[in-house]
Amino acid sequence: MNAPIPNLDAEVPLWSLEDLYSGPDDPRIAADLDAARGINARLKALEGRFLASRADPAALGALIALGVQLYEDATNALWSVGAYAGLAASVSRDDPKWAQFEADVRAKASAIGAEVLFFTLELNALEDAEIAAALAADPAAARWRPWLRRVRLSRPHELSPDLERILIDRAPAVANWVRLYDDTLARLVARVGSEKLTLSEALNRLSDPDTGRRKAAARGLAKALGDRKDILSLCLNTLADEKQVEDRWRRYASPVAGRNIANEVDGAAVEALEAAVVDAYPRISHRYYRLKAKVMGKTRLDHWDRNAPLTAAAPRAYGWGEARAMVLDSFADLAPPLAERARVFFDQPWIDARPRAGKQSGAYSHPVTAPRHPYVFMNYMGERRDVLTLAHELGHAVHQTLAAPQGTLLADTPLTLAETASIFAEGLVFDRLLAEATPQDRKGLLAGKIEDALNTVVRQIAFHRFETRFHAARKDGELSPDTIGRIWLEVMGESLGPSVRLNPGYEHYWAYVSHFVHAPFYVYAYAFGNLLVEGLMEARRGDPKGFAPLYESLLAGGGAATYVEALVPFGLDPRLPSFWQGGCLRLERLVDAFEALV
Repeated sequence: MNAPIPNLDAEVPLWSLEDLYSGPDDPRIAADLDAARGINARLKALEGRFLASRADPAALGALIALGVQLYEDATNALWSVGAYAGLAASVSRDDPKWAQFEADVRAKASAIGAEVLFFTLELNALEDAEIAAALAADPAAARWRPWLRRVRLSRPHELSPDLERILIDRAPAVANWVRLYDDTLARLVARVGSEKLTLSEALNRLSDPDTGRRKAAARGLAKALGDRKDILSLCLNTLADEKQVEDRWRRYASPVAGRNIANEVDGAAVEALEAAVVDAYPRISHRYYRLKAKVMGKTRLDHWDRNAPLTAAAPRAYGWGEARAMVLDSFADLAPPLAERARVFFDQPWIDARPRAGKQSGAYSHPVTAPRHPYVFMNYMGERRDVLTLAHELGHAVHQTLAAPQGTLLADTPLTLAETASIFAEGLVFDRLLAEATPQDRKGLLAGKIEDALNTVVRQIAFHRFETRFHAARKDGELSPDTIGRIWLEVMGESLGPSVRLNPGYEHYWAYVSHFVHAPFYVYAYAFGNLLVEGLMEARRGDPKGFAPLYESLLAGGGAATYVEALVPFGLDPRLPSFWQGGCLRLERLVDAFEALV
């Protein structure tokens, strides 16, 4: 049995943002904002010339090449400042000065960006044939073909310039509801006996081997969320109402339609994904939790048992150095260059993994801009899931650095592919964990693998269905916290099945899922990415040597190709229902293997 890691905080890193700016008063911040204003003034001088040149492909091509380059240059300056504000505030949610700085930066950047609103509107006023002729006439313009493709997807849903400007000008005020939500959760304290746990610490306690500690943490978290449900539900209701107004004006067919366009994914593919996972609920999640209850000597699991270890023995703990070695070795097994890219993040102060008061929960890899480098954010507490989270975020970081030569606009990857590298990285680390496990540990690791898949596929599709039902109900007016809780219980009960008891207090747990506030309808991307990775893992097993260069090329492509085009070399087509059904079948086989062990 492994004892908890002593002095974990001493070895877990903090980042330094000095590569961006030295502090909120750094004169480079004002200089970059001024630079963006200047660049946008040059772009603004081109207003009207795109439409005026529509009959001259060579002239139009030259204008497009110049205009998009200016647009990217201004984006780099604005995003650098915005990234700094967001990164710094995310570890200081208890400091109102950082919240104010973040809001001020957001407002200034929005105002500067609004000055060139005409640019994409004017490009989208051109006909497809006119764009095609211009790109054929100018190789420098042709470079931007993938970005133009993505811009023009929104063409049927654009508003008048005045209405578009109103939405941009209102964006900072709307974002303050997100700020209120984040600040509320960052200040949350779950009282558990004599302890005061942050949100991250309370969620982590739900994986404790001791049933009593899990139960106490679950109840403490439920009480803390319940005490704040009015504020958190007001944030969710207000942002949903704002979204519905915009969706109505843009003539989106459904609340998820805008996200699908941004992801370059057909709505039918998302519906096929959802249908395949829901159809597999009984064979995957319901069956697994029934088996887990049996292993734990229970007739039903309480909701705080969902991610619990199978036994009361203290789980294997991992020091930061051990996690680092495991992640780098796993990346090297696939391709040594990937490991070297990840190693830089450990050698440089580019990771903030130390939990502390005021730091928000969750994890991410922020790409900043292509000329900069990403920063990795997480809360590392030494558990197996933390090792996998580290792999996940470094998968993102490696992907972002590989795509960076494309430039900021072309490196930006739709969510349909953005989660691929991260989930694939998790799979690599899990395979290493399993290979190094003792026979008696394999059952627990297999359970962990299944639970990770359930959390990434089944749970995220359940989240997607919760959002769908919530937004449908919100059309008839503001929903009370109790109504939101009822929708949550219905949807989560469907996904978890009869072997999981949703104890009193669980109805408040929707409130900490930040994606509902930060990025509505983002969540299906996790399920999309996980089942896509299942297909990629199959391709790798079939041809390990041939797979690596294809995979590196996929990541380096950024958003240059659609997800359909990018997956052709692997023989995968996520547009087909059979693709998603096959991914679910592979998860069923994991449950089969677990059932054979128990």
